[in-house]
Amino acid sequence: MADLKTTYMGKELKTPIIVGSSELSDTPEKVKKLAEYGAGAVVLKSLFEEQIMMEVDAQRVNNIYGSYEDVENYVSFYTRKHNLDEYLNLVEKSKKETDIPIFASINCVSNGEWVEFARQIEKAGADGIELNMFIMPNDHEKRGSELEQVYFDVIEHINKEVSIPVSMKVSSYFSGMAHMLTDLSKTDLSALVLFNHFYKPDVDIEKEQIISAEIFTSPKDIANTLRWVGIMSDKVECDIAASTGIHSGDDVIKALLVGANAVEIASVLYKYKSSYLKTMIDDIERWMNKKGYASIADFRGKMNQANVKRPMMFERAQFMKYYSNNSTL
Repeated sequence: MADLKTTYMGKELKTPIIVGSSELSDTPEKVKKLAEYGAGAVVLKSLFEEQIMMEVDAQRVNNIYGSYEDVENYVSFYTRKHNLDEYLNLVEKSKKETDIPIFASINCVSNGEWVEFARQIEKAGADGIELNMFIMPNDHEKRGSELEQVYFDVIEHINKEVSIPVSMKVSSYFSGMAHMLTDLSKTDLSALVLFNHFYKPDVDIEKEQIISAEIFTSPKDIANTLRWVGIMSDKVECDIAASTGIHSGDDVIKALLVGANAVEIASVLYKYKSSYLKTMIDDIERWMNKKGYASIADFRGKMNQANVKRPMMFERAQFMKYYSNNSTL
């Protein structure tokens, strides 16, 4: 029987499928179900730095008295504490309900006071922290290097405060992707997650309004993930989790073949429900048995850029049709 265990962020996972941060993991009961269906680990719904700060700012704006500084400070403290206490409770109860690794998620946009949250999350029992970071490069007065330095400042700051493993979920919006990912991996990060999935705007031409495009990923989105996991998996000095566009057991296999240690999924479970985890796991086991692989270690990275015959296939930016029928990867 195929062994689906893998190691990620220093933790042994029963399967390589991690359920990513979403409403799928916002209660201990949901987390327990995900574990029962075969999730190797769960990333809890994100605690947003900006969400907490926005709520605090809203309280300040709505303070009609204006001059009661002590009252304002108390409301600010209470608002933050309420948000954090709810999250700490989610961490603690999720750990009690399952025997799989539970990773907290902090969606941060700066190197600031949110680090205090990380210390308390560690005390609550989280097995690790995933930092979901993206700084929109839309300020024409800031160089890319200035924005990228924030990522390193955050890593340095948080690793001084916590001892549990830390991963960073990043985007592909870097001027020098390979160089940036390599440098990030040389810090104290335990893993990189490639990639974030963002809100996408669309235009309603009838109402002439900006609207939200499709919020879920689609299977075709895996292409960019496979490209960069395949290019970077033998170059980085930390684990890699593949994320975005993974909708089937076959997609998990592809990600493992190009070098991922694990994958993160969410959209597919919204489409087919959490029980679909079982189907994905069965498909992976069936493929491994057919191929004669006893463990994931037997084939992980077999098709990354360092191991394929035509590594340029990962690098093609322009369309080119290949006519040769007798050459393979």
